[in-house]
Amino acid sequence: MMTRWYSRMVAPLMGPLMAQVCAVATLMAVPAVAADAGAPAPKLIVLVSVDQFSTDLFQQYRSHFTGGLRRLTEGAVFPNGYQSHAATETCPGHSTLMTGDHPARTGIIANDWYSFKGPRPGKIYCAEDESKGSYKAYVPSDVHLKVPTLGERMKAADPEVRTVSVAGKDRAAIMMGGHAVDELWFWKDGQGFISYEGRTAPAAVTAVNEAAMAEIAKPAKEYAEPEWCKAIDMPVAVERKDDVLTVGNGRFARQPGPKAEAQWRASPAFDAAIVDLAVRLIKDMKLGHGKSVDVLTVGASATDYIGHSYGTEGSEMCIQVANLDRTLGKLVAALDATGVDYVLALSADHGGNDIPERERLRGMPMAARVDDGLVSENLGKKVAPLGVDGAELLFGGGNGDVWVGPTVAGSWRTKVVNEALALYRADPQVAAVYTAAEVAAAPAPTGAPDAWSLLDRARASFDPSRSGDLVVFLKPRITAIPSKPASYIATHGSPWDYDRRVPILFWRKGITGFEQPLSVETVDIMPTLAALVGFKLALGDVDGRCLDLDGGSGDTCPVTAQ
Repeated sequence: MMTRWYSRMVAPLMGPLMAQVCAVATLMAVPAVAADAGAPAPKLIVLVSVDQFSTDLFQQYRSHFTGGLRRLTEGAVFPNGYQSHAATETCPGHSTLMTGDHPARTGIIANDWYSFKGPRPGKIYCAEDESKGSYKAYVPSDVHLKVPTLGERMKAADPEVRTVSVAGKDRAAIMMGGHAVDELWFWKDGQGFISYEGRTAPAAVTAVNEAAMAEIAKPAKEYAEPEWCKAIDMPVAVERKDDVLTVGNGRFARQPGPKAEAQWRASPAFDAAIVDLAVRLIKDMKLGHGKSVDVLTVGASATDYIGHSYGTEGSEMCIQVANLDRTLGKLVAALDATGVDYVLALSADHGGNDIPERERLRGMPMAARVDDGLVSENLGKKVAPLGVDGAELLFGGGNGDVWVGPTVAGSWRTKVVNEALALYRADPQVAAVYTAAEVAAAPAPTGAPDAWSLLDRARASFDPSRSGDLVVFLKPRITAIPSKPASYIATHGSPWDYDRRVPILFWRKGITGFEQPLSVETVDIMPTLAALVGFKLALGDVDGRCLDLDGGSGDTCPVTAQ
């Protein structure tokens, strides 16, 4: 697991450094210098996760970066990072980043799953404690995460380590922060940034919440559209349940009203607020200035809300990426200003797929929405003669895990599974379907993640206590949202590379930058950061391996982690 899969390749960075036009941009220009073998460990680890930031988006707009994303491209660049598992959703993806483990070990197999035992049988949210509250009024919790994060491992070894996790979503903050976090804050509609019950909001949270609520209450002007966005600025109509939505040429103008907060979240302003909170906590807590190494994780969530609301290939996403670059520039400027020796890493929980309506206009005739008949509730009705009258037989969605309901037992359960299996396999939109027994019998996958089979990808997401009786994979470019959607028009969650591939980037002053185009995994981030700060992991502790971040003669991985 911890052996190298390939020899390191050194590639030049793209283009000369672009001229900077403001003080923040000037701070971006701090160069990486030759590595010093005797240099001390960094005093602050910062990991940024950009929700739904695929390798496709990173490469598409890379030549235009001038801010924080530009800084990161001057370090160690792994453009072909993989969320290797099949369940490419927010909760599983975030669970891999700071644990170094696949969902099969973290236990976070999806955003939601079904359990018909325990304190509250039915649908379970990945970041809740179902012994309290209800699914719709859940109590945020880390109880479902089965493994520790790097921050909590370090804190257990040294109580003076401080860990901070800030994100736009509770499941992002919780899965990256883990079970022992000094400050953990996430957005909740109508309330602003909140934490677990009983935690007192520091001044930074109060200030950011006041500013955000004031911003949401006011009209918002259109964002400026960069010249390089105009080539894809084109209106596309999407028929929804109650209206026809036009996307592709939006600029995030907003008026006060009941939809204002949701529109604000699905705009560059949301990431600006998240990063503002992170910057304030860095300053107020003096992160990196203590005796021990501190850990900060930041979950930038706007890209995901924009991708779901507008798709990934219109003006909306182009404007978002441009603003994300500037927003991350402010984070980097704040980190530079502290004078602290820090390492900055960036990746994503998953990628994303554009709306099929636009894909068909751009040379992808196979793009489509999932047939309503494949939704588990509807397919279950076709199997109904085998079940209990009036009972729902199948639970889940149109893609991923499917659970057989609790009313079916014994030989009837086997018949229901077999009948559902046959119906899925006969459908022209389905690429593959496996039973839980087939997935469980498969060995844990090894080797380069771009060569994994579909069964390998399913196995990396499989937890026998939580996974479904079946796992269904739709064919490429089949969006798992039926025709005439009620709200979101685009999604992710497939086992295909447009949802699996994400950039993995590291920057630290003192390493020789390079680019490695071969595939690596998001589970490699944690052991890489651990090695950089001298935190030792035993062989087999995690699924990931250490990546050498020095493109020169130095080596940031200890010999035992090679």
